[in-house]
Amino acid sequence: EDPRYTKGMATQLTMEFDNGRDPSFPFQFYLGPNHYQTLASLEIGLEDQIDLGWTIFGVVNRWLVIPVFNFLDEYTGFSYGIIILVLTLLIKLLLFPLTWKNYVSSARMKALKPEIDEINERMKDKDAVAKQQATMTLYRQAGVNPMAGCIPMLLQLPILYAMFRFFPASIELRQESFLWAQDLSTYDAIVTWTAQIPIISEWYGNHISLFTVLMAVSTFFYSKYNMDMAGGGGNAQMPQMKMMIYFMPFMLLVMFNDFSAGLSYYYLTANVVSMLQQFVIKRFFINEDAIRAKIQNIKKKTKKKSSFQKRLEKMAQDRGLQSPKK
Repeated sequence: EDPRYTKGMATQLTMEFDNGRDPSFPFQFYLGPNHYQTLASLEIGLEDQIDLGWTIFGVVNRWLVIPVFNFLDEYTGFSYGIIILVLTLLIKLLLFPLTWKNYVSSARMKALKPEIDEINERMKDKDAVAKQQATMTLYRQAGVNPMAGCIPMLLQLPILYAMFRFFPASIELRQESFLWAQDLSTYDAIVTWTAQIPIISEWYGNHISLFTVLMAVSTFFYSKYNMDMAGGGGNAQMPQMKMMIYFMPFMLLVMFNDFSAGLSYYYLTANVVSMLQQFVIKRFFINEDAIRAKIQNIKKKTKKKSSFQKRLEKMAQDRGLQSPKK
C-alpha cells in the first residue's frame, strides 16, 4: 500500500481489569471526515483533536477564519481557490488600520534618511554605540519612534500563524483543484524526479512546487519593497536586513516545498495584495515632502532654546568659561 494515500494508526490503552467480573468494555468509534464543524456538531469535544494552533492562534481560527471560510463556502459557490483569494482580501481589509500605521511609520523613517546618512558619514570613525546614540537623538528631535512600525507588525502575527495552522487542517481542500494544482491540500508539483540527489532530495525533495516558488519570489520583492519604503541603507543594521531579503525567500522555498498548495497560494496572494496596498498608499495617500516638512518643523521647535538657556550661555561666554581641554 502506498503510504501517501493509506495511513496506519495504532494506540495503546490502559483499562481496569477484574477477574471476578465480565471483562467487557464499551467503545465508540467515529468513522467520518476530520471536519471541524462536523466534529463540533457531535458536542463531545472531538473538534479539539484538530490542531488549529495553541492559545490565541486557535482562537483566531475558531472564531474568525473558520466562520468566514464556511460562510464563503456555503453562500458564494466559488471554487476553493477563489474562496482563498476572497478570504485573503477580507483579512487584509481587517488589518488595514495596522497596515496604514506601519506604512506611515516607514515613510517617516525614509524622510529622515538624509540625516541618518549624514550621521553615519560624520561618525564613520566612531564606535557603533556613539552612532546609535546620535541616531536616537535625531529620532527624538524629529518626534519619530523607530519602534512604531514594529507594533502593528506584531499584532498581525496571530493571524499570520493562524493561517499556517488552518490550511493543513482543512479537509475541504482535499482533491480540490485550482489552476495547475490538482489538489490544494498537498503540494503542486510541476517537476518531479525519482533519482536521489544528495542533500537536495533530503532537504528539498524530489519535486518543485510552483506555488511555493511564486510565494518565495513574491516574498523577495515584498521584502525589498519594504526596505526601499523605509529608506534603505540608513542604519547600521541594514547589511543584516539586506541579507535577510535573500535568506528568507530561500528558507521558505525549502520549508514550504512539501506543504499544501493552498497554504503557499494564500501567502502568495497575501504578498501581492500587500504590495498593491503599499503602492496605492504611497502613490495616492502619503506625501513624503509634507512628512519631511512636518518633521523639520518639529526639529526646529525641539531645538529652540528658552530665554533662560540663552542667558546662561551668554554669561558663560562673557566670563570666558569653556569646557576643560584634555
